[in-house]
Amino acid sequence: MTTLDTMKSLSTNFPAPLTRLPTERRRFLAALALLALPLPLRAQPRGGFSPVPGVPPAPTLALPDLDDKPVDLARYRGKVVLVNFWATWCPPCRKEFPSLGRVRKLFKPADFEVLAVNVGEDPETAFSFAGAVDFPILFDRDSQAMARWQVKGLPSTYVVDRRGRLALRAVGGREFDDAAIVAQLRELLGPRST
Repeated sequence: MTTLDTMKSLSTNFPAPLTRLPTERRRFLAALALLALPLPLRAQPRGGFSPVPGVPPAPTLALPDLDDKPVDLARYRGKVVLVNFWATWCPPCRKEFPSLGRVRKLFKPADFEVLAVNVGEDPETAFSFAGAVDFPILFDRDSQAMARWQVKGLPSTYVVDRRGRLALRAVGGREFDDAAIVAQLRELLGPRST
């Protein structure tokens, strides 16, 4: 069983959708699911991003969008790009998704972009959840991009600097318009983003 299969089973094998369960039971099930995850997936602190040691070049990312048109990360060179790996079956992904649009609106389009990479789902499923958004949704149907980017859990988010290098990363849900994250993005963007 792959990590992706394990995450799907953890998020879908509850007796009822989590939103219909009493609050205490939701908390208990969430804690239980968290304990079932391998330690590296639990170890990421909440809040901002962690720096990527050595700031290596970002792996390639060329995937189809909702209209089946190819989108290549390389065309965003010169911008800071937030790359978020997500799926509709993932509760933390669903919770954080609206904040991707909010953070996208905080910065100039010439300086910052969000790429939401849906893992293993079809465009209809993703669109029925996301609706019309102001940033590209890409589709990693065979999880090959997820493997190249060494994604260990969903959601996982990376920030690529203006030179195409992996500067920051986070595993687990975030509110991307949180002050700590916005400050980290502003630092990468520099003075010309304001």
